[in-house]
Amino acid sequence: MTRPLLTALLYAALTLGANPAVAIDAETRQIILDMRVDEMRKMKILEEPAALIDVEFEDVDGNKMTFADTNGPFRLVNFWATWCAPCREEMPALDALQLEMGGEDFQVMTIATGRNRMSGIHKFYAEAGVTNLPILLDPKGRLATRMGALGLPVTILLNREGQEIARLTGGADWNSENAKAVLRALMAE
Repeated sequence: MTRPLLTALLYAALTLGANPAVAIDAETRQIILDMRVDEMRKMKILEEPAALIDVEFEDVDGNKMTFADTNGPFRLVNFWATWCAPCREEMPALDALQLEMGGEDFQVMTIATGRNRMSGIHKFYAEAGVTNLPILLDPKGRLATRMGALGLPVTILLNREGQEIARLTGGADWNSENAKAVLRALMAE
């Protein structure tokens, strides 16, 4: 075998072996699908991780970022708006989820999409007692549109590489025991 061919084969083997973003095997996927109850039954688990989205969003100070900038932890990304009643209803559960599970390996990222006044966001956070969630913004809705989050709320689960692995459209009790069990099962894969 020639040296270039051996190099190419070694490189291909290392690349395939080092790629942690593989699909959940069919049996495990079915187990996770079967464990969902109530609102979690709306969650769609992708057969293959979807590509990383590189559209910018910003933090409360106007700093621009992409999901690649936050790679590392498993992320639950929730698109919401101050005027969205189901969004407002589920936000305390997201806050409690972040308090309980948030850390180096898991993070809740709530992104206010579209026209949301900062004063309205702060007022809502204060009224709802939200203290554990970041204020992230998608003021022109570009990120939400690119990710197919056309109605609100939409929650998208990203693996550690920033690829979408699951999504739920509509409100949910993200602090329920079932939601946490489903999230833990997805994180284990």
